[in-house]
Amino acid sequence: MKHIIILGDGMADHKVASLGNKTLLQYARPEYMNRLARAGRTGRLVTVPEGFPPGSEVANTAILGYDLNKVYEGRGPLEAASIGYEMSDDDMAIRCNIITLEGGNIITHNGGNLETQDADVLIQYLNEHLGSDRVKFITGIQYRHLLVVKGGSKHIVCAPPHDHPDEPWRPLLVKAEKDVPAEPGRMTPQETADLLNDLILKSQELLAQHPYNIEKARRGERQANSIWPWSGGYRPSMQTLMQQYPQVKSGAVISAVDLIRGIGHYAGLRIIEVEGATGLANTNYEGKAQAAIDALQHDDFVFVHVEATDEAGHDGDLDLKLRAIDYLDKRLIKPVLEAIKQMDEPVCMAILPDHPTPVELRIHVNEPVPFIIWHKDIKPDSVEQYDEVACVSGSYGLLHLNEFMNEFMKIQ
Repeated sequence: MKHIIILGDGMADHKVASLGNKTLLQYARPEYMNRLARAGRTGRLVTVPEGFPPGSEVANTAILGYDLNKVYEGRGPLEAASIGYEMSDDDMAIRCNIITLEGGNIITHNGGNLETQDADVLIQYLNEHLGSDRVKFITGIQYRHLLVVKGGSKHIVCAPPHDHPDEPWRPLLVKAEKDVPAEPGRMTPQETADLLNDLILKSQELLAQHPYNIEKARRGERQANSIWPWSGGYRPSMQTLMQQYPQVKSGAVISAVDLIRGIGHYAGLRIIEVEGATGLANTNYEGKAQAAIDALQHDDFVFVHVEATDEAGHDGDLDLKLRAIDYLDKRLIKPVLEAIKQMDEPVCMAILPDHPTPVELRIHVNEPVPFIIWHKDIKPDSVEQYDEVACVSGSYGLLHLNEFMNEFMKIQ
């Protein structure tokens, strides 16, 4: 039995009054997800351990069966792995968004939907003016980049910018954790926080002067006018998925997001590039579907991640999130399901989000997510559709963390 997970990042949501007090999944009634719910078994999953933030780096790692208390080092090191930056033992790698500030507030975490080619120009510009033997900026994808601090401390408190839309940015500057023992060869937490805050302030001065933002301002468009570092850590130590689950001999990950590719790298999964995969609603769904179908010819395990639903949630765009759910359903899940039914070797499929990103809140929330597990011989439960409410009655009940992957990989 081969296994494939298709994950709609942030797809789960809350009830919305304008939708007749239905959640987006209830209102959208995605045809193929509902078919799988009727033909498979369902339940809900707690994806975030107690004491951890409800971020994608936490939830996706937990979904893949890892103990976050043993392996968690933040987003930075995962994205470093995806970018191809090999961390040294004294590195502290931290995610570095380029964001939009206006009137003293964080307006958007994505720099006005910054494109990678424009972001690369800005990152190189920042590295030229702010980089040093200690500090290095590295281009990632779109607004998601990397900042490496030699000898930096991970014991700092950072505010994820997507959790604070329309809030004042100054109270959210980096703070030092208290009462942290000295780490030989590393800066103190306060020294690290001071360095990062200085970089934030200097980046604002520099980016305001860049021709890209001068032109954006002339056109009355959102500027990419500040860096925002968050979720830093040291080089992680993780077993591969093959070591965790010996029945998996090889695997692949398909995602436009550096973070997910980084998790895949440390999990020992082959990273598949898909042309036109953007991390937004305009991503190449058909290309991802075909890449997944091709991977199933060779690999035992495939993890397909789609970011579009999460980005629409962060933007508070109800219509866009509904479209993204429909695109995921008809343009990715449908062709993969149809191909699986024609394969000689049986395939077990799971559908789920990593966390909710409610459009009316625009942030991640730590709540259970609905899931489906299906294969052609599974005995279905009584659930008729896939949504946050219906799956409460699913036969899997409420699973926690690695219990999902353990149940999924039991199916042979």
